Amino acid sequence: MARMHSGARGKSRSTKPSKKVVPSWLKYKPKEIEFLIVKFAKEGKSPSQIGIYLRDEYGIPDVKTIVKKSITKILKEKNLSKEVPEDLMALIRKAVFIRKHLGDNKQDMTAKTGLILTESKIKRLTKYYRRTGRLPLNWKYDPEKIKLVVE
Repeated sequence: MARMHSGARGKSRSTKPSKKVVPSWLKYKPKEIEFLIVKFAKEGKSPSQIGIYLRDEYGIPDVKTIVKKSITKILKEKNLSKEVPEDLMALIRKAVFIRKHLGDNKQDMTAKTGLILTESKIKRLTKYYRRTGRLPLNWKYDPEKIKLVVE
């Protein structure tokens, strides 16, 4: 699949296991995995960081096939999920850094275009999250207020 604002193709990355069955060599029970997820969330790790850490350090290939719930759903049940979803926060952080860069380099038109594209992604994603209920309906992206949260 192509990228959103360019003709480039997607980046190569690790793939999910092809079979949706619990591996026979796995030594962790679903309750233990949930405990590890909660422990890492309390340490301040994001859901994607938790998944990577479980895969690399504990040899858990896919949490959803074993526990039958995603990491974000587990965190939501334990009231450990953040108010702003992780992917939206990454885009907001990127926009804040681009704005800071544009403050120093006013002639950088490429960065200005990048800021416009990033903010359009933010608006599109907030619209989706408001519709699905992950964000409150009155949540609004304000670059000046959000800068204080990110920094």
